[in-house]
Amino acid sequence: MPGGGFHVRDPPSGRVGPGLVAVFALAAAALAAPDRWRAEWPRTNFSRASVPFAEILSGGPPKDGIPALDGARMIPVGSERRLDDREPVMVLELGEAKPRAWPIRYLTWHEIVNDEVAGVPVAVTFCPLCNAGMIFDRRLGGQTLSFGVSGKLRHSDLIMYDRQTESWWQQALGEAIVGKLTGRKLTQLPGWMESWGAFRARNPDGLVMDEPDWTRSYGRNPYAGYDSLARPFLYNGEMPPHGIEPLSRVVRVGNRAWPLERVARAGEIAEAGVRISWSRGQASALDSGRIAKGREVGNIRVRDAVSGHDVVHDVIFAFVFHAFHPDGRWMLGN
Repeated sequence: MPGGGFHVRDPPSGRVGPGLVAVFALAAAALAAPDRWRAEWPRTNFSRASVPFAEILSGGPPKDGIPALDGARMIPVGSERRLDDREPVMVLELGEAKPRAWPIRYLTWHEIVNDEVAGVPVAVTFCPLCNAGMIFDRRLGGQTLSFGVSGKLRHSDLIMYDRQTESWWQQALGEAIVGKLTGRKLTQLPGWMESWGAFRARNPDGLVMDEPDWTRSYGRNPYAGYDSLARPFLYNGEMPPHGIEPLSRVVRVGNRAWPLERVARAGEIAEAGVRISWSRGQASALDSGRIAKGREVGNIRVRDAVSGHDVVHDVIFAFVFHAFHPDGRWMLGN
C-alpha cells in the first residue's frame, strides 16, 4: 500500500487492509451470528452474551491464528542486546518480585502472553489496533484462566478467549462478553508501557522477555502508519467529541481520559487524585515500519497523588475511550 501503510494481507496477523474496511465490515456484520461460529467454537455458550452479536467482526485470522504465548522465557536485563532504548515494553513491578518487561516487538505479533509474576498468574495483553497495553490477574472465582486470541474484534479491540470455557473477553474492559462467564471481570494490574531504556536504567537487575521461538519479523511494525490514519480500522462507532482526533492518544484512568498532548505539554498534571507525568524517550509502536524508528510519544507514569503508588491506567487511542466509556469524562483542562 502506498505511503507505508499496512498491507491488505500482512502475515502473520492477517488483518485486512484499510482499503477493504467498508465492504468487509458490512459483510462481517451480516455473518455475525452464532450459527456461523459454532463449528469453530463448539464449546462457547452463545446463549449468553452482553453485547449485540452484530458488533463482533472478524479481524481476518481464525481462532489462534495469532498465537498467544505461554510461560515467557525471561532473561536478565543485562543480557538483552536486541532492543533499542526507544522501543516500548509492557512493565510490571509487583511486590518483592524482580521487575519484568515484555517488549511490544513481541506482543505486536502475539497479543497475549500468559505468564506468572510473584506467584500471580498474569495475562500481558496488547491490541495494536487500539494501542491498548493491559495486564490482568488471570485468577477468577477459584480457577486460573489462560487466554488465546479469538481473531474477532469489537470496536476494533481485541477479543480474547479463555481456554477453560471458551468465553469471549473484551480486552479493553477485561470483561467477558460472550459465553459461560459473561459479565465476569478480570482484575487489571498497575502495569504500564514505557521505553526499554527507561526500564533498563531503573531496573538493572530486572528481567525481560526473551525472543520467542517463532518465525516472525520481530522489531518490524506490520501496522506501519496506522496511528496517522484519519479513521480507525474496523470501527463503525461514534468518533470522539471536542474535535479530538480518533487516533490521538489519551491516558485513561477509570472513566477519565487526559489527552496525551496536554500531559506532554505540561510535563506533569495533578488532578482527580492522580499525578500523571510525561518524559521523552518512547517511540510509537504504530508509526514507522521499524518500531525503534517510530515518532516520539513519550513515557507516562500515573501515581496516586497522596501515596505515590502506581495507579491502574492505560494509554489508548481516543476512539477506544469513547467507544468503551461513552459517558466518561474528558480531562481537557478548560
